[in-house]
Amino acid sequence: MSDLPLPPPLTPGHPLFGLGYSNTHREYPFVRLAGDAATTSSAEVAEEVPVAFVYNGRPHVVMMATPADFEDFGAGFSLSEEIVASLSELERIEVVPYSQGVELQLQIPAERAAAVAGRDRQLAGRTGCGLCGVQTITDALRPTRTVTHHWALKPSGLWRAESLLAARQELNRTTKAVHAAAWATPDGELLVVREDVGRHNALDKVIGALARDGRDPSSGFVVMTSRASYELVQKAAAAGIPLLAAVSRPTGLAVRLAEAAGMTLVALLRGESGNVFTHAERIDDG
Repeated sequence: MSDLPLPPPLTPGHPLFGLGYSNTHREYPFVRLAGDAATTSSAEVAEEVPVAFVYNGRPHVVMMATPADFEDFGAGFSLSEEIVASLSELERIEVVPYSQGVELQLQIPAERAAAVAGRDRQLAGRTGCGLCGVQTITDALRPTRTVTHHWALKPSGLWRAESLLAARQELNRTTKAVHAAAWATPDGELLVVREDVGRHNALDKVIGALARDGRDPSSGFVVMTSRASYELVQKAAAAGIPLLAAVSRPTGLAVRLAEAAGMTLVALLRGESGNVFTHAERIDDG
């Protein structure tokens, strides 16, 4: 295994320089065991880095995430967790390498910071954890916002979005270890795609990218490469996204929350098939 060198070190100026991380993935050697034989090989492995969210100088939570699109992550997490009501309340996002991870230093209005302090997480989050450090059930199951946009989507838009997504998953094609979230127009064109080791992080990055680009989240829909959990429904509803489609199954709580939020929830979206669990009136199958 000693003849399988690691990649060259990152150059000064890279946000993770000196932290031992590649940008998103890195080649690692391993020994393959097959019966009585042992051979050396190597594989591309997705990296994850601790990302600390610090609001107005006060630590809030540490998430494990893919080291990319940090600004989108900061903006999307702040919006989807309803820490801020709009991007205009996010006065500053600064990405600062810190210890063995990255610190996102965010500045928000004083009244928002006080509300954050009242619902402290202040715990480390596992990879992509949607509830990391939430201290009460009330915090976890906060009221879901109502989605009011009612444009109709033809099934062909869903089929197209799902068919295009695999080709846009560059990191997963290399590592086979990350989720993707994508925002699509009603005709299925993918305009924003983000990948991350955590499905919640991938969605946060999409929401942040939409906000930072000035796009209206309610004018399209999200497709994801994971199961449809209730945290994803909460985040999508907070952003005003009217339809969430996932390639795997939903949880019961996700279905109930989507129904209450007025959101269309599509699961098992594969090829030209999908199960519409809530608000099927948003699908124009005529």
